[in-house]
Amino acid sequence: MGILGLAKLIADISPGAIKERELKHYFGRKVAVDASMCLYQFLIAVRSEGAQLTTVDGETTSHLMGIFYRTIRLVEQGIKPVYVFDGKPPNLKSGELAKRAEKRDEAQKLLQAAEEAGNAEDMDKFSRRLVKVTKVHAEEAKQLLQLMGIPYIDAPCEAEAQCAALVKAGKVFATATEDMDALTFGCNILLRRLTFSEARKMPVQEFHFDKVLEGLELNHKEFIDLCIMLGCDYTNSIKGVGPKRAVDLIKTHRSLEKIIENLDIKKFSVPEDWNYQQARLLFEEPEVMDPENIELKWSEPDEDGLVKFLCGDKQFNEERVRNGAKKLHKARNTSTQGRLDTFFKVLPNSNPSPAKRKAQETNATAKKSKRGATGKSRGRPK
Repeated sequence: MGILGLAKLIADISPGAIKERELKHYFGRKVAVDASMCLYQFLIAVRSEGAQLTTVDGETTSHLMGIFYRTIRLVEQGIKPVYVFDGKPPNLKSGELAKRAEKRDEAQKLLQAAEEAGNAEDMDKFSRRLVKVTKVHAEEAKQLLQLMGIPYIDAPCEAEAQCAALVKAGKVFATATEDMDALTFGCNILLRRLTFSEARKMPVQEFHFDKVLEGLELNHKEFIDLCIMLGCDYTNSIKGVGPKRAVDLIKTHRSLEKIIENLDIKKFSVPEDWNYQQARLLFEEPEVMDPENIELKWSEPDEDGLVKFLCGDKQFNEERVRNGAKKLHKARNTSTQGRLDTFFKVLPNSNPSPAKRKAQETNATAKKSKRGATGKSRGRPK
């Protein structure tokens, strides 16, 4: 789920924090990709006649089709992706997971009704709501990435938290995900739409965390409390408090504790036994692997291995798979030129303003006078 309404709130209050880019802008960049989010997108989007792609035995292959071709496209653009997979969910997320299970049960009932009525549109709609990324999907995706020569990481807990840690450590440039809680974990740069921007003819959205805080006039701790009020995966929120009121409250009181103390309980309902403090701690101190102990390595694709994995029971077209492997090989061996900003430092302006020039001349004169005085006192020859 991420953080409810956060992207729109930032666009409304802090639009300067968002930039729109073409995919080619990220040439030479290393990017941490939220793997579970990608798999979910592919299971929904990569379909034929309203259903997921499957083998003759009924095994789903939509996720593999998506990972294979979209990753090739990223690599062809000079992007170096590293996929990060979710680990065990934190205990506080159990409530959110239970809600999702209930929604899937309801969707299953509605799907059955649509099938009995022969309503194709509703059948497609409710079947998409039943989509769930399983361990099998994740393990198959990891096997495919290994054969493609693309690194992946098994996060100990939340993938977005691990991605944010990689960005903050300078291991990668940004996190690519649709879940806005990557910002709540303190990710410096968040990229939305990266994995499907060209397919949908949409620019990549680039969120800058420092500009988000500046526009909202909050520090990181206050931003976390705002996100909890908006609605996150770990706890309930205050009923009746919408996004704009949440911003006003946090700006006025600066913490959830102070907000609760001053809230009109006749108008707004604070959840009973509200565990916002534990939720806050999960954002402040998430369980992640130390980025300094993580080595990211991109290697040559295993063409024969890819053919064996994808073209047997999974029924991928061998010619297309081999062409894909060759594209990976070509991109790896031709995209060796790095970004210019990794080689050159920004130099000071060689043509300063008149005011700055005058200040420089004054400083130079003062230094010259000082040297002269020092030299005379030491009895240096004239």
